[in-house]
Amino acid sequence: MASQRDVRNRISSVKNIQKITRALETVAGARLRRAEQRIEALRPYAEAIRRMTRQAAEAAGAEATRLPLLTEHESEKNVALLLITGDRGLAGAFNSQVIRAGVRAAAELTDSQRSPVWYATGRRGVSSLTFRGYDVKGSYTGFADRPGYADARSVADDLMTGYIDGQIDRVELIFNGYISPLSQRVRRETLLPLSQATVTGVPDDAERDAEPEPDGPQALVEYEPGPEEILRRLIPDYIEISIYRALVESAAGFFGAQMTAMRSASDNAGELITDLTLQMNRARQAEITQEIMEVVAGAEGLT
Repeated sequence: MASQRDVRNRISSVKNIQKITRALETVAGARLRRAEQRIEALRPYAEAIRRMTRQAAEAAGAEATRLPLLTEHESEKNVALLLITGDRGLAGAFNSQVIRAGVRAAAELTDSQRSPVWYATGRRGVSSLTFRGYDVKGSYTGFADRPGYADARSVADDLMTGYIDGQIDRVELIFNGYISPLSQRVRRETLLPLSQATVTGVPDDAERDAEPEPDGPQALVEYEPGPEEILRRLIPDYIEISIYRALVESAAGFFGAQMTAMRSASDNAGELITDLTLQMNRARQAEITQEIMEVVAGAEGLT
């Protein structure tokens, strides 16, 4: 059995760790609230860009197919996989589940005679892919906790350039969609070509229910310049805002996962402290009993 000093030292160590986990939980909770506010502020703008782009594409008609980012390549040989992860750990399976989803997607592409092209944001994703031996064509780090629109634009520029130049034939996003502080769901979305994305397609039932029904006759929209030119300007904005939305949701999901993980670690530390305290009390009782037995034995020897 461990001595009282050893158990006491372990209790002290666990208490110090518990202080760190509680501090991290508090910090993650504060950052999570700010990230949630950014998501709420972003959603109306992102939805407006999406709606305007879809309407302009419908108005442009066949002319829209001449735009490079709306044109599907004859063959999808190279598919870009953009993994959005965090710069730090201590967040449970937050980063690993995105990486596993990316590896599964790459295996599916390989089985269908297509080649994955790796892009990743966040140090965890970049380092994990590099460790696995993958060639990461685009790596972006240092902004996962608080992404800016300029960061999304940098990523979008590389992807759009690669698609237009023919280096990649399809772009897919894999990231943790934010649902609640306790729940993040891995999402896999097609970004390019836009003809296969939801932006130019017919809204599904959920989107129809979410969109309010217009009252009365609708105004006739006239485009100046023409819808094709407006669409040419809107598409890069849509791609940038789509990546920015994924980055912001991933940041919120990271703080939610970290807060949950640190709360669980603090609770486990409390349980361990309780167990160690009981162990220390047993050791102290054993020592006291041993001393009493020695005193009684000594007294009996004197009689």
